Amino acid sequence: MEPQDISPSVRREVSKPPGWLRWLPGLLMLKSYQPAWLPRDIAGGLVLTTMLVPVGIAYAEASGVPGVYGLYATIIPLLAYAVFGPSRILVLGPDSALAAPILAVVLQLSGGDPGRAVLVASMMAVVSGAFCIILGLLRLGFITELLSKPIRYGYMNGIALAVLVSQLPKLFAISVEDAGPLRELLSLGQAIAAGQANWTSFAVGAGSLVLILLLKRFERVPGILIAVIVATLLVSALHLDQAGVKVLGTIPQGLPGFVVPWLSGVDLVEILLGGCAVALISFADTSVLSRTYAARTNTRVDPNQEMVGLGAANLAAGFFQGFPISSSASRTPVAEAAGAKTQLTGVVGALAVAALLMFAPNLLQYLPNSALAAVVIAAAIGLFEVADLKRIYRIQQWEFWLSMVCFAAVAVFGAIPGIFLAVVIAVIEFLWDGWRPHFAVLGRVEGLRGYHDTKRYPHAARIDGLVLFRWDAPLFFANAELFQQRLMEAIEESPTPVRRVVVAAEPVTSVDVTSADMLRELGGILRERGIALHFAEMKDPVRDKLRRFELLEAIGDRNFHPTVGSAVDDYLGKSP
Repeated sequence: MEPQDISPSVRREVSKPPGWLRWLPGLLMLKSYQPAWLPRDIAGGLVLTTMLVPVGIAYAEASGVPGVYGLYATIIPLLAYAVFGPSRILVLGPDSALAAPILAVVLQLSGGDPGRAVLVASMMAVVSGAFCIILGLLRLGFITELLSKPIRYGYMNGIALAVLVSQLPKLFAISVEDAGPLRELLSLGQAIAAGQANWTSFAVGAGSLVLILLLKRFERVPGILIAVIVATLLVSALHLDQAGVKVLGTIPQGLPGFVVPWLSGVDLVEILLGGCAVALISFADTSVLSRTYAARTNTRVDPNQEMVGLGAANLAAGFFQGFPISSSASRTPVAEAAGAKTQLTGVVGALAVAALLMFAPNLLQYLPNSALAAVVIAAAIGLFEVADLKRIYRIQQWEFWLSMVCFAAVAVFGAIPGIFLAVVIAVIEFLWDGWRPHFAVLGRVEGLRGYHDTKRYPHAARIDGLVLFRWDAPLFFANAELFQQRLMEAIEESPTPVRRVVVAAEPVTSVDVTSADMLRELGGILRERGIALHFAEMKDPVRDKLRRFELLEAIGDRNFHPTVGSAVDDYLGKSP
């Protein structure tokens, strides 16, 4: 049957899935899957595998857990996201942006024990997953939009620095205590000066980094895979592991089992804060990447379902010996370039990684840690944002310095304190705009319709006995006193005795109890001075609030005017 033959009621039924099924976009996709897509999805998944393995291992090491757990955190989340994720192209897995906050908690709570490190990281993944799912079910997918672009740049640049610095000791086969990026650099410099560096390890890592960066300009060339293979063959052929080059070694054969992650005697608050922090980072990155690819494919992705999909993938990672994961800005383009059409690409990649663990785990035995560090450093370099910050500095310097404060906080105090400071700064930035908003006294300007700011137009004509006052923000507890102060100053500065004040309230989008009580008090003060308080262009929802606050009757319905012009006409018609 052709679409035009379907009745409207049937069409609505076809287009609207059952309530429970809308939470499973992957299953919905199967209903419209085209056989012609299958070869491309399979090919895309196999190409993707060439990046999933080295990157997964590298980011696991960067997060403070053994490399094999990076493969566990690749397999299970890809399968979970294929069912719950709304994006057909997104690739999830271990991510460099999360390495620093995960490492900060893992090092603090694991005491250097790899088993405890895995449990701590898995607990963080469960917290992150549950946090994302709850916010998604509550339809709070918009919360990451509360962080402005400069602040996001600041904490991402800080995280990039933290990730990069955390990998430098691995290049030299040196162990240093995690104490923040700046102190780590100092410790590394002291260790190198003391002759602790293994220059063979550095040569392998630095060579791998140079090769990755050189091949990065060729989009279809798997530079990471080539660099890792070359480094592994070099170490194996020349027996460089015997010269102090640390290698991955034998990894366990088989797939991860279901484990409820729990570790007694640890600071659960630290794990909760860390899990929520990585959830916000991962969703901020995922939402941007998801929207980008949705725009390319002319589709729409529900941010709330994206949060649920990301949460399900993190939960799956946590219960199958993984750690927090996010979307990947490096692996997703690989899948797209390889021709991926649907989530099946991720499924193929996950199954290929699982096959490697089952049948050929020894292939990775001589993979050098310094080459894995080079993979992470190359990714961290790509995280830095400089060009757009130059533009922001040129057009809005105070937002640039906000970005720098966030960057410095992460660099000095570490990822998690820096991220939460970024959130606090974002809230303060939001409140500041409403706390100290722009206001204006209005007058008539010859040749211009309407009423305009007398500061911008000094020759604007003011009407005797009338103050037209505009407040460019919602009225709430933080600016209520300032509103009253500025309005009284406008009255005192009037060139003629004031008989009426008209508040041009079109920009006032809301009032709260504190500001309503202020207006009640202000009306009484003005009445004692023989001044009437009027409002113009107030929105109906705001008037409804004033009615609920029992203020509308006190002001009087006749004191509200649809436009500033009608308020002026009313004054001129009644003034002596």
